[in-house]
Amino acid sequence: VQLQASGGGLVQAGGSLRLSCARSGRTFIRFAVGWFRQAPGKEREFVAAFRWNGGSTYYADSVKGRFTISRDNAESTVYLQMNSLKPEDTAVYYCAAARFGSGGPESKDYDYWGQGTQVTVSS
Repeated sequence: VQLQASGGGLVQAGGSLRLSCARSGRTFIRFAVGWFRQAPGKEREFVAAFRWNGGSTYYADSVKGRFTISRDNAESTVYLQMNSLKPEDTAVYYCAAARFGSGGPESKDYDYWGQGTQVTVSS
């Protein structure tokens, strides 16, 4: 399972970005998909995810109300809409997937990882 994350860039504080995660021409049916991020010198941390059946979504407290995880109708792409960005959101963002996963916040619960996309928020 190969994942491709894209959509990162440089944005001013208060701005928005939308990240995308695609699975090499296949779909995410029966997969939990999550977004994680890692800032320089920090541990990788959970951002958002949804359960494999799409019934539940989960967010880190630091992004609740600002970020939204979603997927397209074909379940081929997962998005992370990021609004009201802050400098502390600066990090490399990774998408991850787990077949029949629960969508939890632990990185060890995800089997497949994308290469990461850089998000930089300037003050």
